[in-house]
Amino acid sequence: MNILFIGDIVGKIGRETVARVLPEIKRDHKIDLVIANAENSAHGAGITGDTIKELEEAGVNFFTTGDHAFDNKKHPGIFDEHDNIIRPANYSRRAPGRGYAVVTVKDKKILIISLIGRVFMSGNHECPFHKLDEILANTDLLDKKLSGIIIDIHAETTSEKINMGHYAAGRVSAVLGTHTHIMTADNKILSGGTAYITDAGMVGAAEESLGIAKEGTLKTFLTQIKQPHVIPEKGLAIFNSVLIVINSKNYQAKTIKPITKFINIK
Repeated sequence: MNILFIGDIVGKIGRETVARVLPEIKRDHKIDLVIANAENSAHGAGITGDTIKELEEAGVNFFTTGDHAFDNKKHPGIFDEHDNIIRPANYSRRAPGRGYAVVTVKDKKILIISLIGRVFMSGNHECPFHKLDEILANTDLLDKKLSGIIIDIHAETTSEKINMGHYAAGRVSAVLGTHTHIMTADNKILSGGTAYITDAGMVGAAEESLGIAKEGTLKTFLTQIKQPHVIPEKGLAIFNSVLIVINSKNYQAKTIKPITKFINIK
């Protein structure tokens, strides 16, 4: 099974880049399932029904999120209204939505889990390591005869993400880091057939600061006065993703390959 995981989609330019680039990748690599982190898709802050619909029409099947999951206050019920969007599983149990879901692809069931890190991250979240154990011990999930398990670990530090990779190794198909918007070069297969990358990067403005206009972020550093985040809508855009090939008979990953494209959005 060929699964494409797309890094954090940032703003309108990110959504348009997905629409322009994804169809060709799906065709060329015979993609069975497309997962994307969409927490920055609504102008860099959360998600909306319209942005999700736009990305679905572009070919994305499922959406994970992270610390910006609930930034858009206009759509508080979106996580309960859509069964293909999840928020971090180690958020409060009273938070809207779910932290994991099972999707069916060609009669194969894939479990997708969203987790958020705690090191240098805002919020008082449950331990992501213990939460993973809790999810994997769920007998209802075990009864579904899963063909693959994909984790999005949305975290700041490399150390927390790589330790999640080692902790989950041999128990899941892939541990894929998000949040920093910079794709790392450490894609590999861990022991037990678990694909890993510290960060899958982003889709957005390529010549700015993590997808945000660099003029404002530079001024923040130079003056120590926080400036508004401005998301450019035109210019050179980057599309970061990873392709994971899974043996659905034992849900072990065979390969994990970065796929990066650049495109001018006018």
